[in-house]
Amino acid sequence: MIYILEDDENIRKLIVYTLQSQGYQCTGFERPSDFWASLNNSIPNLLLLDIMLPEEDGISILRKIRRTPLFKTIPVIMLTAKDTEFDVVTGLDAGADDYVTKPFGMMALVSRIKAVLRRYERTEETSEILEAGDLKVDITKHTVFVKDQQVFLTVKEFDLLSLLLQNRGKVMTREHLLDSVWKIDADIESRTVDVHIKTLRQKLENAGELIETIRGVGYKVN
Repeated sequence: MIYILEDDENIRKLIVYTLQSQGYQCTGFERPSDFWASLNNSIPNLLLLDIMLPEEDGISILRKIRRTPLFKTIPVIMLTAKDTEFDVVTGLDAGADDYVTKPFGMMALVSRIKAVLRRYERTEETSEILEAGDLKVDITKHTVFVKDQQVFLTVKEFDLLSLLLQNRGKVMTREHLLDSVWKIDADIESRTVDVHIKTLRQKLENAGELIETIRGVGYKVN
């Protein structure tokens, strides 16, 4: 089941029609209040979420979803006309899995939905614990510990750290990190990676020293 929270009736109906024609079950919502009421009864496999909504904006809704244990693993794709770098990064850092800007082609949207669902299916199939020094990351439970102290990361910080640990000892370029973690068709400056690495190191404290900067290239975990 796919939920679509979009207040534009024409767009919402077109998405519902397209997804149903591709064999997906889906339900559209105009208002967040209706969406929340349905979410408490049935959890979807994926949510398409507009940002500019009545009652409550999409970023606020996304943050609530990611803070709620029962809902936090729902894949979310943002649908919005706001396409500046700041808007994209804000949405992704709030926990979005992808970011599609309007206007968009219906079949391109279907392709993005399939890609996100495939990533979640792979995650569910494996239970993986990554360790380096005092650092321990549980991919399935989405938890990070330094010694016995839990560290709370944003979704993108967690994805970035996990990718570095999964490729421990290998140098990961900024371009590869951007493509693998942010997964969007947009030009985001490599400065985005540097800012997230800096925040990661601060949150991990002494364990942050495991993340090594390779000048002019990228980063690696030793």
